[in-house]
Amino acid sequence: MSTDAPSPDGGLPDPEAVLDRLVELGAVTESEDGSLATTSEYEDVRRVYHDTYAEMDDDGVESTVADLFGVERAEAASLLDAGEVTRADVIAYLAARSFADGELDSPTLAVASDLLVRIEPETPVPEAFEELTDDSYRSFLDSNPDAVVTVWRHHCDPCEAMKADVPEILDAVPEGVATAGLDGQDAPAFRREFGVDAAPAVLLFCDGERRETLTGRRRPETFADRFADVFGDS
Repeated sequence: MSTDAPSPDGGLPDPEAVLDRLVELGAVTESEDGSLATTSEYEDVRRVYHDTYAEMDDDGVESTVADLFGVERAEAASLLDAGEVTRADVIAYLAARSFADGELDSPTLAVASDLLVRIEPETPVPEAFEELTDDSYRSFLDSNPDAVVTVWRHHCDPCEAMKADVPEILDAVPEGVATAGLDGQDAPAFRREFGVDAAPAVLLFCDGERRETLTGRRRPETFADRFADVFGDS
């Protein structure tokens, strides 16, 4: 969202101060190296608005922009046409307002939405897995001929549901079999090489060759059976 976008209260606050507030609220996290990411809690809220507004017709979006910023419909349409306000901005603004639950005023929300559309979300890969990328998966597979590699994605209900099963899934992995995970959106080369077009996906590699790919949420018992068949019981 352009920082020139109108707000009911006039001027806009300092972006650094707004960023600090987003960190305090838990919408953004800052790692030790200074990199920023939106939190899964914020992304859960944003997903609700994305599902509503991503496919909404132009009239509906214009009406929302007019209501949010107290402008006429014609001006709202002009802002959208000029790219000064985008659907992503509207989604981020509404998600931030809902997430903050009254803690942020309108000018602060305008700056917050501009920041939030620029910050990438946290990885969808559960912490229990070593995270791979397109630059590192080949080295991992070369070093670990027996491996279970999982593929995850943001805004994926089956992925979120399967995260609850991760401890049981890992308990079923035979000793000596390595485990790792990838963010499918950021690993197109991996997905192309192994034909992965859905998430979650669990790929079983034995003796350096992919033996099986399981997609969608499965019962932990199903994974245990497949692991035993592919890797044996040891």
